[in-house]
Amino acid sequence: MSERLVKLLQGYIWYPREAPIDLADYLPQRLEPGLHLLWDEITPPFTFFDDGTFAATQHFWQFTVVKTMRDDDDAEALIPWLTETLQARLAATPPGVGWQVFADLREV
Repeated sequence: MSERLVKLLQGYIWYPREAPIDLADYLPQRLEPGLHLLWDEITPPFTFFDDGTFAATQHFWQFTVVKTMRDDDDAEALIPWLTETLQARLAATPPGVGWQVFADLREV
């Protein structure tokens, strides 16, 4: 059987620029063997948040969860557990941290 890299979840995390937050304190780089959480700071693709906050006042990160899978693995079956696990970790972040998470099943 061959292995492939599959993107399972994608999302965004943001928080005020003045907040001394290190995402590594809240989010692991690995959730289990072969299941990785990657994050990169990016320029927000918009000027304002829905509440009127200037995007330029926030650190804005894109994150992706990927897993090395065999041909017979069911990627979709991981989504509920993975979403619940990630939401619990995000809920433990300090006040002022916002996030959005969505399934994004596709091979990388």
